[in-house]
Amino acid sequence: MAQPLTDARFVTSAADARKLGVCHAEVAFVGRSNVGKSSLLNALANQKQLARVSKTPGRTRLINVFLTGPDRWIVDLPGYGFATGPAAERATWQAMVEGYLTSRPTLRMVFVLVDAEVGPTKLDHQMIEWLRAEGLPHRIVATKSDQVKPSKALKQRKDVAADLHLQATDIAWVSAAKGLGIPELRREVADLLDLK
Repeated sequence: MAQPLTDARFVTSAADARKLGVCHAEVAFVGRSNVGKSSLLNALANQKQLARVSKTPGRTRLINVFLTGPDRWIVDLPGYGFATGPAAERATWQAMVEGYLTSRPTLRMVFVLVDAEVGPTKLDHQMIEWLRAEGLPHRIVATKSDQVKPSKALKQRKDVAADLHLQATDIAWVSAAKGLGIPELRREVADLLDLK
């Protein structure tokens, strides 16, 4: 039997959540522009080119929808922070992201990506505080965990968690490059989407 999520394929992009159709269930991924969101999505789907990976932060400028299983969506949201582009365009991204997150009754989880080595930035804190204030279900995923020296990994996990008022076990620690934590996160996403 095939692994869940490996059948994922791109279906549509939109600048306005109201233009998206309906689905049975969906999860969304959000994070800073250079946190490795596209690489993580590719690793979860076990595909090299599902989401486009760019050396330039902020290439995701629309709400990108990927279909997996029957009527289940994985949604890639524009990154915040270091994105390049006209100021007027960047200003619309926040409204686009917030509009999507507050208008989807089938949204099961928002995965907020933070850099495992850098830790949560001011922008990460703002996003997480906003999600908490809106009462939206969210889970922190620390990406690029392979870049944390093994001798410092345990302390870094505790420090990142404490910074977010969480326990270390509340945060998924993953590395798309090394595959660390990917099978567990893939299973978590599949369970949220009711995929067998």
